[in-house]
Amino acid sequence: MRAPIPEPNPGDLIEIFRPLYKHWAIYVGDGYVVHLAPPSEIAGAGAASVMSALTDKAIVKRELLCVVAGRDKYRVNNKHDDKYPVLPGVKIIQRAEAMVGQEVLYKLTSENCEHFVNEIRYGIARSDQVRDALIITGIGTLALGVILAFGLVLSKNRRQQQ
Repeated sequence: MRAPIPEPNPGDLIEIFRPLYKHWAIYVGDGYVVHLAPPSEIAGAGAASVMSALTDKAIVKRELLCVVAGRDKYRVNNKHDDKYPVLPGVKIIQRAEAMVGQEVLYKLTSENCEHFVNEIRYGIARSDQVRDALIITGIGTLALGVILAFGLVLSKNRRQQQ
């Protein structure tokens, strides 16, 4: 039997572990979260919601956390509290609730659900997921370049020896 997850505090950031990425929401109390969801996203859809990344618009929704998370695990993750001043809880809730129902621009790399919740809690839109993916992509590209260059040098040396 799994231990019960404690009730988050209003204004907490909720990190939901989807199979290929992390979805983010703001807890607003009474079991509800506010989150940014592309119109095609089905709450709790998990991997199927990855396809929602192909859209350029999103809807700000207020839904039950258990519905948004579905079968995916989640946790409270106020990971930037030590870097940025946290807006007062009442202000966070007001900002989140004021956005509900609005259609907003959605870009996977600059205006996604993680940018959205960080903007509401800290006043700073940022996504570590995007930053980390760009770093990994850069490292992978660099490693591939080194491997290819090394292969070219070996190939040239073999031709010269023949």
